[in-house]
Amino acid sequence: MEQIKTGTTTLGLVCKDGVILAADNRATAGHFIARKDVEKVVQINDNIAVTTAGSVSDIQMFIKLFRAELKLKSMKTNRVVNVKEASNFAARLCYENARQYFPTMTHLLIGGFDNTGAKIYEVDIDGCMLDVKDYVSTGSGSILVYGVLENVYKESMTVKEAEDLAVKSISAAMQRDSGSGNGITVMVITKDTLKKTVQKKVSGNFV
Repeated sequence: MEQIKTGTTTLGLVCKDGVILAADNRATAGHFIARKDVEKVVQINDNIAVTTAGSVSDIQMFIKLFRAELKLKSMKTNRVVNVKEASNFAARLCYENARQYFPTMTHLLIGGFDNTGAKIYEVDIDGCMLDVKDYVSTGSGSILVYGVLENVYKESMTVKEAEDLAVKSISAAMQRDSGSGNGITVMVITKDTLKKTVQKKVSGNFV
C-alpha cells in the first residue's frame, strides 16, 4: 500500500449555470516529485470530463476504456450519454476491478452537463458512486480545499465566480500540501461549452 499512495488535490463545483472541475499538476511517488506537468482533468466527450487520482497506469487504462464505451453506447442509442449513465458505468468498472487480486486504484470526479442540467458524481476506488449537489474534493490536499469551500461556496455562484473559487481552493492546498503543486488545470462545463483553462506554472499565491 505504501507504493500506491499518491498526493494530489482535485475538486468539483456545481454552480448556477454549469460545472467546474479542477486539479493540481503534480505527480508524486512517495516524497519524490515524479512529474510537474500532469493533467488530472480529462475530457471524455463533448459534455463530460473527469478528474483523476490514483495509480497512473490504472488511470490511463480506465480513460481509454471509458471513452470507448461511452462512444459505443452513444452510437448504439443515437443520443448523447448523460452524466449519470456514464458515472454508473465508471462505478461498475471500479467495483469489479476492486475485487480482483490486483485491484485498480482510481478515484474519480465525473462532471458534465446533459438534459437534466449540471451534474457531478464522485466514484471511489471501491465502486461507490455519490451524487454531488454542491462541491467535493479528493486527495491529500482536500482538507485544505474544504476549508476554503465551506466559507465561500454559494449555490447561486456564476461560472466565472466558481472558476475563480476553484483556483483559489487548489492554490490553498498547494501552499501546504507537499503532494500538490506546479500548476492548476480548470475545466468549465456548461450547456454550450466544455473548455479547459491551464496554468502550467504557478509561483506565488492566488488567494
